[in-house]
Amino acid sequence: MSRRRVVITGLGMVTPLGPGVQHNWDALLAGKSGVGKIRCFDSSSFKTQIAAEVPEYDADSYLPEGHTLPESVQKHTRFATTAARMAWEDSGLVEASIDHDRLGVFLGAGKGTGLSDLDYLVPVVEKSIENGETLNLEKFWSAAQASVPPTLEIEAEPSRAAVLLATMYEARGPSCTCLTSCAAGSQAIGDAMRSIQWGETDTVLCGGSHSMITPLGLTGFSLLNALSTRNEDPEAASRPFDAERDGFILGEGAGILVMEELEHARKRGARIHAELVGYGPSSDAFRVTDPHPEAIGGVVAIRRALEDAELDPEQIDYINAHGTSTASNDKIETLAIKTVFRDRASKIPVSSIKSSLGHLIAATGAVELAVSCLTISRGVIPATINYETPDPECDLDYVPNTPREMSVDTVLSNSFGFGGQNVALVVRRFQD
Repeated sequence: MSRRRVVITGLGMVTPLGPGVQHNWDALLAGKSGVGKIRCFDSSSFKTQIAAEVPEYDADSYLPEGHTLPESVQKHTRFATTAARMAWEDSGLVEASIDHDRLGVFLGAGKGTGLSDLDYLVPVVEKSIENGETLNLEKFWSAAQASVPPTLEIEAEPSRAAVLLATMYEARGPSCTCLTSCAAGSQAIGDAMRSIQWGETDTVLCGGSHSMITPLGLTGFSLLNALSTRNEDPEAASRPFDAERDGFILGEGAGILVMEELEHARKRGARIHAELVGYGPSSDAFRVTDPHPEAIGGVVAIRRALEDAELDPEQIDYINAHGTSTASNDKIETLAIKTVFRDRASKIPVSSIKSSLGHLIAATGAVELAVSCLTISRGVIPATINYETPDPECDLDYVPNTPREMSVDTVLSNSFGFGGQNVALVVRRFQD
């Protein structure tokens, strides 16, 4: 039995450039950056004081009719509901009749975010300290009962966004939350693809949503020396593949796609953005913080995705790179591409939109796949901005600083996550 074909019919995104697919596309082509001084808390004492934050917007205006969001909902969940509504409307499903028993939700996510954890925990701990050093648990429980809302733990659950979307869209099919760090959004999309191919679902909401722009999130990555400290020039701080790169920019946001089985989409006359044809997951099985020096995991992921798509390396027109702007990732991703594509590697355009958006962690792969779909339909490759000084170890065509008009039929999108968790996806122009 042949596998069912999977097509993408809806796109939605919320990024540091703002909400909206067309808005983001225009901003990317204009070379704009969403990086700036951190606004959500005072970072003046931190080594890194910059991030890529989503600007304020009215999330309630993007909800399905009859739904509201509790005040306790954290911002990554709000991003997910916004991007999902955009994708749902873009797909034309608002007025469509579908089998909700065969509607699934697959999301990449991470730790719950927001300052609420510290806002509530610190006062409770302060009230529970005796003699300046001992934590009295009886006092802790008493203080917590008096001030901590019962929804705090619920809203911090990584699965909260998927559960809320399932409720809003009456998705009674499978619900899956992927927690594979920077590869989570791409893994969720790949797993959703399998669910449709195997006949488990006909329609899915999939992608990722995340925010780690908190004191703890910033501290953790800073202690690993993973973040840029170009505090006085934030818009130029994210510079993938550039020799002067000094770390990635912590970002936030959401990317949600509607994917359907081809015949399901055809029957309702849906517009098809592109077809998802390849999914390649892998693990470096090496270290938590460093990619394998021989790019083994990345190579396996790319080759698996190509094999799954039944494509030769010669058929890839463009690579949407993971391209984080760290010394190790950019060098190793370049090596992975050169290992798989050999002599042709230097002829394939490769770009990283993290130069504009920063690193959206669990959401990044979903936003990047959505942009890959737009690259196919619009015939323009977004640039890698802030590319000024070539690095001898990163010697591919990174589409520096200026978008490139080019007919693109097939895109490879890489997501190489923390801990060596990798996913490569292949999306191509839909052909009947």
